[in-house]
Amino acid sequence: MDAYIVLAYCLCDDLLKGSNHRDDPQCRISDAEVMTIALVAALYFGGNQALSHAMLYEQGYIKFTLSSSRFCRRLQRVRKYYEPLFAEIGAYFKQQNQGQLYVVDSMPVAVCDNCRILRCHIYQDKGYKGYQASKKRYFYGLKVHLLVTEKGEPVEFTLSAASEHDLLGIYALSFDLPPGATVYGDKAYVQRVLEELFQDYGIDYSPIRKSNAKLPDPAWKRYLQSVKRKCIETTNSLIERILPKHIHAVTKEGFETKVALFVIAATLNLLPI
Repeated sequence: MDAYIVLAYCLCDDLLKGSNHRDDPQCRISDAEVMTIALVAALYFGGNQALSHAMLYEQGYIKFTLSSSRFCRRLQRVRKYYEPLFAEIGAYFKQQNQGQLYVVDSMPVAVCDNCRILRCHIYQDKGYKGYQASKKRYFYGLKVHLLVTEKGEPVEFTLSAASEHDLLGIYALSFDLPPGATVYGDKAYVQRVLEELFQDYGIDYSPIRKSNAKLPDPAWKRYLQSVKRKCIETTNSLIERILPKHIHAVTKEGFETKVALFVIAATLNLLPI
């Protein structure tokens, strides 16, 4: 635990310094410490930032504390730096991925179940209503679209409404991959236009085709697709392991920030120390 707390602070501090970010001279807690508190909360305390804040103060990691309202305002000001932080970690995993094999998939993150939507004030629009086939349930919330390496290390992710099709989410990913890379996906990602687009960039896009497809894949390729795709299921399980049953948030922006923090924290936990 200590090693990952120090690692999170060092990464945040180096990122802010590299971005020429300067703290206000009157701040008693640096922005790097604010980012670290949020990451530690997502990794070890189920997103409870107050508990993470108190623990880091009691253990001597930080010298001062902030009120809850002040901390939320400070966190909103530095939330834009979490995306480049994840990009740096993802770039490291891409460099270590010698096989250049990647898998894309999505996972649901519910703000509440369908039966509790009347008491939820964050997402009530029908656009945020989705269906999880594996558990046969409807929910309101978001989808996390992940691109992971062969070892299950996330390198890219994006968020979308739960009702949107997975194909719309895959278009939001940048797919900053070298020519010759291979991307596997499930049956939801089958689209001829998308395959031709990847082919133009020299990337082998190979989703699992349906049984009645006009151009079926050979048996050896279907076997590789089914075996290699299992790594992203493990990654989804690692993220769900640190997710609480209910993510406490008041606004949409706060909920989306916490979901992104859980993904970044799970990725940070995969870094070798």
